[in-house]
Amino acid sequence: MTEPSLPELEALRDRLHMQLAAVGDFRRGSVSENYRKCGKPNCACAAPGHPGHGPRFLWTRSQGRRKRIGRQLAAAEVEKVRREIARHAEFTEIGEQIAEINEKICEARPVAGTDAPPMPEGEKGGSSPRSRKRSPPR
Repeated sequence: MTEPSLPELEALRDRLHMQLAAVGDFRRGSVSENYRKCGKPNCACAAPGHPGHGPRFLWTRSQGRRKRIGRQLAAAEVEKVRREIARHAEFTEIGEQIAEINEKICEARPVAGTDAPPMPEGEKGGSSPRSRKRSPPR
């Protein structure tokens, strides 16, 4: 199988950009469903096997390295937020595809002013033994 040409790669990247623009509203994070016991001894939730009050839905996401933020969702918001989170996964996937195609485009595009093809992946370029500097004898 042959590698796609530079114009084919650029056309693919353009199609991915159009898909990215069509994603729509999205948000990061997750939705959790929680049940809680209120702690009142006479409440029904105190009975063994009772799940607790709820469900309560909480949307959370990471902010920074060690901080999580979130808020409780109204019942009417839950499906909307779940759809937006699903669109974030779509956005991320398309973004990864764009990055991969861009890397291929960068490899396929010749260096300005030269006709040299790119080096095969995995090969190292190095200086010739004559151009290496040697430390003076001690």
